Amino acid sequence: MHRKNLNYRGGMNDRNMEKAKPRTRDSRVTKSLILAAAKSEFARLGLGGARVDVIANKACVNKRMIYHYFGSKEKLFQTVLEEAYLDIRSAEQELALDHLPPRDALETLVRFTWDYYLENPEFIRLVNSENLHRARHLEQSDRIRAASRRFVDMVRNLLDRGVADGVFRDGIDPVQLNITIAAIGYYYLTNRYTGAILFERDFMDKDALDQRLRFNIDTVMRLVERRPVPAGNPDDPA
Repeated sequence: MHRKNLNYRGGMNDRNMEKAKPRTRDSRVTKSLILAAAKSEFARLGLGGARVDVIANKACVNKRMIYHYFGSKEKLFQTVLEEAYLDIRSAEQELALDHLPPRDALETLVRFTWDYYLENPEFIRLVNSENLHRARHLEQSDRIRAASRRFVDMVRNLLDRGVADGVFRDGIDPVQLNITIAAIGYYYLTNRYTGAILFERDFMDKDALDQRLRFNIDTVMRLVERRPVPAGNPDDPA
């Protein structure tokens, strides 16, 4: 009896103790589930309309876990917004535009921006929502500022290479160019319902989308390309 008790640790051996340990979800997985559910709700209803209990139910977590990880609904919205911007900035860097000729690189960027908006409609709705709040959440993010600076530098380098190759005109502001690339896709998609009534066409028809992309590319290329000097007028700027 005494020998048997040597392996008897409070009535439970090592194997039983292992089985009795509660299974806990990885915190990274929990945060990921919360952020995915929150992104959907914030994009659908905005900061004011989204409810924490609905987000918790969609993420299959206790509502207290949201406050534990993020502190408040506002902080959760800020994190969702930050991640949304970082996602597109990261994807832009992965285009590796430096390895493409300037014209091809710029066309790739225009195509990417258009496709990203089509494939990530939640991003547009989140941006719209944050603009209603005058970017008070975004202005607190140093990570967004750093990522945006890298993006502007990437576009500036693309333009500089085009100028050096003689295919782009000089003096183009990379920030203005980025605003134009974003705007010609963003406006089309955010106004597709009113546009369909005003212009009597289905903005989301495949042919219409393809036509719009071609127009976007042509518009941007005409904006940046070096214009030939007319014959007999050598003083005109190129």
